[in-house]
Amino acid sequence: MTGWVIVLLLICVGTLGYIVHIRRQLAEWRAYLKAVREEPQRKLFVRGDGLLAEINFELNDILAENRRQLVRLHKAEAANRQLLTDLSHDVRTPLASLTGYLEALKNQDAAPRDEYIQVAYRKALDLEALIDMLFQWFKLESREQLYQPADYDINELTREILIGYIPQWENARISFATDIPDEEWHVRIDRAAYTRVIGNILSNAVQHGNCTRIEVTTECVQGRVRIAIANDGDAIPADSLLFIFDRLYKGDGARRECGNGLGLAIAKELVCAMSGEISVTSVPGGQTVFSLTFPLQEDKN
Repeated sequence: MTGWVIVLLLICVGTLGYIVHIRRQLAEWRAYLKAVREEPQRKLFVRGDGLLAEINFELNDILAENRRQLVRLHKAEAANRQLLTDLSHDVRTPLASLTGYLEALKNQDAAPRDEYIQVAYRKALDLEALIDMLFQWFKLESREQLYQPADYDINELTREILIGYIPQWENARISFATDIPDEEWHVRIDRAAYTRVIGNILSNAVQHGNCTRIEVTTECVQGRVRIAIANDGDAIPADSLLFIFDRLYKGDGARRECGNGLGLAIAKELVCAMSGEISVTSVPGGQTVFSLTFPLQEDKN
């Protein structure tokens, strides 16, 4: 009987000790969580092993992830503030010009009237493009962009898109050439998204590259289709190539009245959403080439 009493006492003492240990650990967690508010980088010290140690490790991992999310949030807030600052300039400039020309048109003696109308019209188009670009970016940022993927012959679709730019290139005295095979290469993409990607790259070349020639080629290599869009304009500096697809990034000389640093960032977002890849190379005195690659759909016949 005495033996059972001793065993029972030992169990009680052990249980009491474990309860005290847990209470001490809970007190440490409480103090730690309070301290984290003032020292976000602080970590919980882990002693020993077992269940409590595993919980400590989990707490450290959760708080580390929260810190990473907080850093990303701060970066996003800073980028959005920069976006609003840049847009205030980008909108104000063409708007001021548009207002000025319209004010001049109020004067019946204003000359040359037709020229003023044309300039005002171009400024209005610049504003429309800027607002459209901004709307597109916010849709991507908020994950509200809807995609309708389908199988398209990438060669035919690319030709259709390029045809719409021929008048613009002719007016700007930009020569163009294409090397697009007659074969049907089917790629699963969103038509509207692909059209915008091509448009953003071409606009970047014309508006910011000072190019006089554009070349578009397609090829099929190892189960992937590559669309290359080359121009002979100003080369992109080597230290800018790594950041050219970043939001709001503007390389030297890139600022124009409609420059907002969003076009290529949007292009990259859309390409990635369609399981594609985008890259760029630029050689001084040579060509700047934007390359898009997409997986080739298997022949179902």
